[in-house]
Amino acid sequence: MTAEIGLFGGSGLYDLPGLEDVREEHVDTPFGPPSDTVRIGVLAGRTIAFLARHGRHHGLLPGEVNYRANLYAMKSLGVTRILSASAVGSMREDVHPRDVVLPDQFVDRTRQRPSTFFGGGVVAHVSLADPVCPVVRERLLACTRAAGATVHDGGTYLCMEGPAFSTRAESRLYRSWGMDVIGMTPVQEAKLAREAEICYATMALVTDYDCWHQDEEDVSVEALLEVLRANADLAKRVLRDAVASMPTDRGACGCGDALKYAIITPREAIPSEVRTRLSAILGRYLDDAGRG
Repeated sequence: MTAEIGLFGGSGLYDLPGLEDVREEHVDTPFGPPSDTVRIGVLAGRTIAFLARHGRHHGLLPGEVNYRANLYAMKSLGVTRILSASAVGSMREDVHPRDVVLPDQFVDRTRQRPSTFFGGGVVAHVSLADPVCPVVRERLLACTRAAGATVHDGGTYLCMEGPAFSTRAESRLYRSWGMDVIGMTPVQEAKLAREAEICYATMALVTDYDCWHQDEEDVSVEALLEVLRANADLAKRVLRDAVASMPTDRGACGCGDALKYAIITPREAIPSEVRTRLSAILGRYLDDAGRG
């Protein structure tokens, strides 16, 4: 069974109301199992694949999520666009809890996570200057505004390793860098989605001010859970509306041709086992029509 649009649910978003004709799909990938079974169904008239990033019972730390398996599973199911949601802390006075930021840039401060499908006999360098698909992000922006939420158009998302929250020194340092929000998950998704030629954008749902804000309480799990519930309800509405209004063609963004000039290894030098392992990613570039 194939799907058109993929959805990654973050903290607090483990299911998707309104999904019809649901089928649970166990997807095997060369990189191991995804975070959970993929739920495929119809939402707002479009066939979508939903995956809870941390598992439906939130059993995976951000550093334990198998990002490569999650993205490979979506690619193998035919997904061409991915919308995601993630909980973040604000690094700006004017970005409040329960606001939404739609980042257009990332800074990667993770240390222990695979961030590429390539290696082991094939080298590719995709452009990540603009890591977010402008078409998908515009749909999320329009639908978040229509839902009545306070939304910030653009911004830089600092992705930290976690699972602990920032020290005060780290939080102040990141603010001095001009970061807008801080979280623990989407940067690997954005990098791998680009390599897989999948359009990608994320909703950053603000839960707190991290720990830099002297007039606010330090981050606590109890406070986060209350805001998470409200943010998850908003995300479900926005994702449904964004899916319904998503254009059917992909000619405007270029994400679907990210590998066209990125593969450095001569096609004939790519080992057969690598060809098999990355068939969903490289397939169209390894047949006769894709050579050159």
